[in-house]
Amino acid sequence: MILSKPPRRQKPPGEPMQRTDSEAAAAGPEATDASLAAAGDPRAFERLYRSHEARIFTLARRMAGAEDAPELTQEIFVRAWEKLGTFRGDSAFGTWLYRLGINLILSRRESRAIWRRRHEDDSAIETLPARATSADHRMDFEHALDRLPKGARQILVLHDVEGYKHGEIAQLLGVTAGTSKAQLFRARMLMRAALNA
Repeated sequence: MILSKPPRRQKPPGEPMQRTDSEAAAAGPEATDASLAAAGDPRAFERLYRSHEARIFTLARRMAGAEDAPELTQEIFVRAWEKLGTFRGDSAFGTWLYRLGINLILSRRESRAIWRRRHEDDSAIETLPARATSADHRMDFEHALDRLPKGARQILVLHDVEGYKHGEIAQLLGVTAGTSKAQLFRARMLMRAALNA
């Protein structure tokens, strides 16, 4: 007698697919922790947090700046806790979390831009801080990145650090691929000038 795999479970419409314990175990410890955390296990979520906190903090710092990074990191993990039921395990948990983080950062950027348009003077222009006065002061990459205008910083991080293509960046940020290329060129020139200062 030939045994076949059991048919894949069907989910009711509108409900996220929950993995069985054996499916989660086969997918790895993070998938198991994600499944347990989705079922309400705070220790499993804490393990996920500890595994990914540094990477998410770095993402937030690079895309939004050092000042907003701690708050954004916490906000991303709160959102992850709320949305764990939507994690299907099609990709690694870290990939799912990273994508969620990028989306949240971009969404926050959009809402801040709308607020600024409504409440701030249109003539205000974001400028780079003054150059350091110490001649022997050497600037590192992260410090130079923090000094870039937000739009240029985000495109530089998405393209040069994270490896997104211009078409993908255009979709994420709601701009054209040409705008992405122009901003990347500008960001690279500003970085070069800052690092050579």
